[in-house]
Amino acid sequence: MARKNTDKVVFHQIEVLDAGAKGVSVAKAPDGKVIFIPNVVPGDVVDVQTFKKRKAYYEGKAVRFHEYSTHRIEPICEHFGVCGGCKWQNMKYSQQLYYKQNEVKNHLQRIGKIELPEFEPILGSEKQFFYRNKMEFSFSNSRWLTEKEIDSTEDLGNRNALGFHIPKMWDKILDINKCHLQEDPSNAIRNEIRAFANEHNLAFFNPREHSGLLRTFMIRTASTGEIMVLIQFFEEDKANRELILDHLYEKFPQITSLQYVINGKANDTIYDQDVKLYKGRNYILEEMEGLKFSINAKSFYQTNSDQAYELYKITRDFAGLSGHETVYDLYTGTGTIAQFVSKKAKKVIGVESVPEAILDAKANAERNNITNCEFFVGDMKVVFNENFITKHGKPDVIITDPPRDGMHKDVIEQIMKIAPEKVVYVSCNSATQARDLALMDEKYKVTRVRPVDMFPQTHHVENVVLLELR
Repeated sequence: MARKNTDKVVFHQIEVLDAGAKGVSVAKAPDGKVIFIPNVVPGDVVDVQTFKKRKAYYEGKAVRFHEYSTHRIEPICEHFGVCGGCKWQNMKYSQQLYYKQNEVKNHLQRIGKIELPEFEPILGSEKQFFYRNKMEFSFSNSRWLTEKEIDSTEDLGNRNALGFHIPKMWDKILDINKCHLQEDPSNAIRNEIRAFANEHNLAFFNPREHSGLLRTFMIRTASTGEIMVLIQFFEEDKANRELILDHLYEKFPQITSLQYVINGKANDTIYDQDVKLYKGRNYILEEMEGLKFSINAKSFYQTNSDQAYELYKITRDFAGLSGHETVYDLYTGTGTIAQFVSKKAKKVIGVESVPEAILDAKANAERNNITNCEFFVGDMKVVFNENFITKHGKPDVIITDPPRDGMHKDVIEQIMKIAPEKVVYVSCNSATQARDLALMDEKYKVTRVRPVDMFPQTHHVENVVLLELR
């Protein structure tokens, strides 16, 4: 039964049925349309107030709970429900894994429409909190206010914030006291930066007016204990820049890489910016099975180091190498997978479109005394052609780990043309992976599938598939 409330509708006693895309749960309205509801768990029975209506669905929020799901748990984070980062923190971890495995299965069956083997069980993460090695925070001089604060007549005082963007609001920053995603000293460093900046009246960024000194803050940690901190300033102010950087380095001697960027452009991405080293060295070292990988401010590296190791072991296992194979590692990044499998291969060829990543890959291979890996830079659909194959030899195994968009159709065509015995497809988006598997179905049969949870408390999931020639 529904009750109208101006242009909104309230649906009563609606059972939440499923966990949907992007961490939002799914229910059915009395008229048969789908309702997308955040911050609820399948099994909850709620009253839903809608705030958006479309032809096929509603978007709404739970305004009253009649029954709580048996899969529900109490979130441990004080910012849950507002932050938007850990949308499944109110759901038992076993259920999170169930819905992640289910999503992968649905995508491969419904989008791929291909013959599939029995799925291997999803590999859960041993650490369910404090597992990320990289976090980025934004400064704002106008922090996000709670409804209680907005209704209050009291002076709210300092409005400066250092934290995360409110979902779908580019100019609103939630001030974060404690985040459960990265191990300390992450929280201590962030809170010290904010306190010191407030104490010394350093201007926090105003995203609407494009003014202020402090813009963003990034921290990267490694299993080796090394720590990188990078502060992005909107404008150069040498005295205040050195004031806060010197204070950080003195207060946290465990920082091994202290860097900064002066970025006055419209967006805050650092990838086209000149990163300056202030103290220490311009990279940190991560270690895995005795291999060392340098990670700089712009490097892509899997953000859950412990689970990345498990992901790479599954990838190597699926490849089934004997030591005689030529392996191509497409979308190699900084060459982590390539070097990880190299000791079980005759030769590994890595290809990547980002020149800086290939420089890192070569430096890492040299550091690790690996001589059977070669790395090449270029757009995959252009570089990966007949001449390239002739020059470097036909691969016995291809490992591919593309971005969320999946592989370009030209790359798929080339794989089909070369027809290696095996293809190991690592994906962070099983929907585009399913699309690509369907395109390869004519020549390849999927023989193994194993999802891997890299991001507990979120809806994100990786998936590894082994394809073998029919």
